[in-house]
Parts: sequence; C-alpha cells; structure tokens
Amino acid sequence: MPTDREGLPTLFHPADVAKVLGKSEWWVKEQARRGRIPFTKPGRAYRFTEEQIVEIVRMFESRPLVARPRGQERPAAPIPQPPERRATLQRTTVQLRARTPRRVEQALKAQVQAA
Repeated sequence: MPTDREGLPTLFHPADVAKVLGKSEWWVKEQARRGRIPFTKPGRAYRFTEEQIVEIVRMFESRPLVARPRGQERPAAPIPQPPERRATLQRTTVQLRARTPRRVEQALKAQVQAA
C-alpha cells in the first residue's frame, strides 16, 4: 500500500478510480453516494484508498459458476417458443353514449319549470 510521508494511505480521486475501472467519474461518485462501493469521505469529497479500489474491482469481477473441463462446450440454450394463442372469445360489445352536456340539461330543466 503506498503511503505518504506521514504514514497515511494515499487517497485517490474519483477520476483516478474511473480511469482504472473504465467508467465515468460521475458513475464512480454515484455508486459511492448510493453506498454500492467502498469509499472514504474526508470533508465533502469522495476519496479511495488502494485497498478500496481493489475491493471495487473484485466486486464487479465475474467468474464462471461451474468449472468445466477443457473442450467441454456449454449446452445450447433452449430456444424460447412463442406463447400459445388461445381461441379468441366472442365478447359482447357495449355501445357507449356520451352524457348530455350540463348546459343542455339546465336549458331543458328551465323549459320544464316554465311550462
């Protein structure tokens, strides 16, 4: 672990971590803000030690689930079949009607009351 003159660990900026990971500086800060990656925050800035960078790399490392002997191929994935279509059911349709506008209703009420 690199240390400075006083024996403290060297702190790296998010831009340095982003360069190592092949991500953007924004991505590194956002992951730190959401608590998805380890970080150190002296004051208001995100900083990363060498151990934390190694841990981040390990977090995003992918490994095979099962070790296969050399030459053994992965079994072919099953081809997804389209879902079976059901016979369309005959549905009864309902004729929708718009309601009478309020102005027309009020005018009809007024005519009934006047008569």
